[in-house]
Amino acid sequence: MKIIKRTYLSLIAALALSFSVNAQSTTTFTAKKAALTENQLQRWSHLDLAKDSIPGMSVDKAYAELLKNKKGVKVIVGIVDSGVDIEHEDLKAVVWTNKKEIAGNGIDDDKNGYIDDIHGWNFLGNITKEHYEYERIINNKSIVDDATYQEAKTLNDKKVEEAKNAKSQIEQVLAGTTNADDALAKHLGKPVYSVEDLNAIVSQDQEILKSKAIMTQMLAYGMPVAELKKEIKKELDGFIEVLNGDNLKKDYRKVLGDNPDDIKDVKYGNNNVMGPDKEEILHGTHVAGIVAQVRNNNIGGDGIANNVEILTVRAVPDGDEYDKDIALGIRYAVDNGAKVINGSFGKSFSPHKQWVFDAIKYAEKKDVLIVHAAGNDAKDIDTENNYPNDSADKKTEFADNLITIGALNNEYGTNVVADFSNFGKVNVDVFAPGVNIYASTPNNAYQLLQGTSMASPNVAGVAALIRSYYPKLSAKQVKHILMDSGTAITSEVVVGGDPKNKQPFSKLCKSGKIVNAYNALLMAEKMSKKGLPKKK
Repeated sequence: MKIIKRTYLSLIAALALSFSVNAQSTTTFTAKKAALTENQLQRWSHLDLAKDSIPGMSVDKAYAELLKNKKGVKVIVGIVDSGVDIEHEDLKAVVWTNKKEIAGNGIDDDKNGYIDDIHGWNFLGNITKEHYEYERIINNKSIVDDATYQEAKTLNDKKVEEAKNAKSQIEQVLAGTTNADDALAKHLGKPVYSVEDLNAIVSQDQEILKSKAIMTQMLAYGMPVAELKKEIKKELDGFIEVLNGDNLKKDYRKVLGDNPDDIKDVKYGNNNVMGPDKEEILHGTHVAGIVAQVRNNNIGGDGIANNVEILTVRAVPDGDEYDKDIALGIRYAVDNGAKVINGSFGKSFSPHKQWVFDAIKYAEKKDVLIVHAAGNDAKDIDTENNYPNDSADKKTEFADNLITIGALNNEYGTNVVADFSNFGKVNVDVFAPGVNIYASTPNNAYQLLQGTSMASPNVAGVAALIRSYYPKLSAKQVKHILMDSGTAITSEVVVGGDPKNKQPFSKLCKSGKIVNAYNALLMAEKMSKKGLPKKK
């Protein structure tokens, strides 16, 4: 599944493409009048389309014109993800603390079943890596019907074939990146260099010019070269595992000691919401930062919301999440006061989807909004499976408290939809910024990452703003405000990064709009006085 738990999946595909085609032929986008400055790039999701010609959410405008001198209430936002670096310099001030629990005494003081859950709960224990759901189905066909098992087996066979082709391609990418990096390090006389260093290179040496072109593109992804090479190698190792069948042999869950097919077996996990390895919580830390990094402190970036606490639920591994962990994680966040829950995860198979459906309904009953990433396979989720969702038949919603988010590029116009974003007139509700989003990563670092995983917390942040300043509005009302108050896009846009595939934006999501915090707060103000209009 490619709802980005690790944002690098779409990146690897892009890198592979860059090595297989001429560099000039990859640039088919309409050029902007002016390139984004570094400051604009790092906060483009906060900017205003009318003022800045960038399809941001008008967050800065909302603070300057609507929220100045206003006071909101504290809102708890549940981050159901890979874990969060709660020690991060730009997050530690906004970490939720369970005041009913006494730290370190080994006693379940609040009697909620979770011992010493001071900042949340870790449903994964020491697990970082996990199977994809189709692999688990192949290993245990008893959890699904025969048709679903055959689907999983067919997908695995397809993955094996893809791995055969991709292995050599990724080996080429890794070798090309390594060779170009080595050549430039030698040419520049330093092992670590910047885009500015590359731009300053003047040479007649064709190998140096080729290396410059390659590494300029690599650095454009916002990651240090060493980390980039590490991720490419990890992707390569994954293909080798599939080819050898090793992806089906391991039992990652064994160390946790629970039965993942028994929803009543709830005594597992621990209170370490950062997990055993900080490097493995990059995704969750980034998601949390988008929502809640402290604003205007001159450290890193700014979060969308200014009066929130982050409650961490560690339930999303490197691989597919278990339905049981997600269902219990949602309930945990709800029971501990979350009014907004962000879910930047998903998969194509869900053997125990009813457990998650029931958890979504439970959140609805408790007036909690769930904001969910649409996924990064550039597919129509009105026809293809994508879990979790709020419609068992992809047509009729069983709950009205889940909002599904597609991803925007920072280039307004034909290419405003991120090339990786899923879409669906029925099952995607609205779009929001999801490309090159700047936020916190572990160990007091910051990065630009992309995915619907980043678009979702941008919306969760706006939802938290509404719930903070207009706390009497319900989760359902907030959902419809986010959809109805957005900026409509009436033109055709490129879908899936294919210039030949242009569709009206209105066909890509239910609202036909992109989220706008300024408009949302104006609508919330009116609605808080008049109430939600009755539907006809």
